[in-house]
Amino acid sequence: MGTSELSASRTVARMVLIIVAVLVSLYLIYVVRKPLGWLFIAAFLAVALTGPVNFLQRRGMKRGFAITLVYLGLTAVPVALGALIVPPLVNEASNLAKEAPRYAEDVTEFVNENERLRELDADYDLTGTLREQAEKLPGELGGAAGTLRDVGFGLVSSIFALVTILILTAFMLGGGRRWIDHGLRYLSEDRAERMARVFSRSAAAVGNYVAGALAQATLAGILSYVVLSILGVPFAAPLSLIVFFLDLIPLVGATIGAVVVGLVTLFTNFPTATIVWVVFSIIYQQVENNLIQPQIQKRAVSINPFLVIVAVLFGSSLLGVLGALVAVPAAASIQIAAREYMDLRGIRPRPPDPEEPPPEPPPPLPDSGEPGPATA
Repeated sequence: MGTSELSASRTVARMVLIIVAVLVSLYLIYVVRKPLGWLFIAAFLAVALTGPVNFLQRRGMKRGFAITLVYLGLTAVPVALGALIVPPLVNEASNLAKEAPRYAEDVTEFVNENERLRELDADYDLTGTLREQAEKLPGELGGAAGTLRDVGFGLVSSIFALVTILILTAFMLGGGRRWIDHGLRYLSEDRAERMARVFSRSAAAVGNYVAGALAQATLAGILSYVVLSILGVPFAAPLSLIVFFLDLIPLVGATIGAVVVGLVTLFTNFPTATIVWVVFSIIYQQVENNLIQPQIQKRAVSINPFLVIVAVLFGSSLLGVLGALVAVPAAASIQIAAREYMDLRGIRPRPPDPEEPPPEPPPPLPDSGEPGPATA
């Protein structure tokens, strides 16, 4: 076998081994995708909580106690939200079941007073079906309770994952910086400096984005509560919390929250409450999209809107709602790493050629004898 044939065989064997290694790696990533997702979430929480922990530490508090205090505040939030949202929902569901027969009678009376609706009722027995289902509704509460019990069991089974994520986050908060510094010692001085800069800028981007997003969602929730309280819409506080959480989702969250609350206003002082809420939502979303959100993006890292949409789509596909929440800061971190890599490799955009003629302007439109639109 000649030297060229041996070299070709080695090249083919190397390519085969690389392909096999890539396939095996992808398969292993697929197998351990759940713990990898937990690690990703824990890392994001650790970076997001670094700001409050460092703030308390600068006030003379020991880091371990600061982490404990931040954790207590973090766990108190879902408990307070549950106490605020669950009781009203349970009470109203029970009231709806009890009052359903009366509502059905009101609908029947309304149908009987309208000639067209009477014809439809005679053809399809709409009111009879409605009364039948309304009478069954109180008895269906037992089945609904069973469904809620199953949901509760599912939530309990997820406690292990939540506890694991919180433990990983605590370890990263306590020793994450030391791990990074220890790992950087194995790199050359120049590479270590660049990697440290990437980690520092990424952490700042994530922290700024989280702080800005929370401030934006808080403002949306407070304004929604004020408007709903003025309109007399029931469950103003729970609905405002829904707006708060949905507003954290980039691009579509605020719109989804506005639609959900708008559906509730249909049953309260319609159409005044609905019209006022729609007008408020449109105006506020314009202010949020054109003033508030750009400032948040600017504080984190300037990201192209197209990349924001792509990141949210990929993040939501991989990790659901949580993926949509962390997509923008993750994209910012990737952009920071890419810029450092391009700077390391000396990759620069090609400067414009001074001898290249500028593009010719488009030819003028033929004169039709009619005044055209004014141009700036």
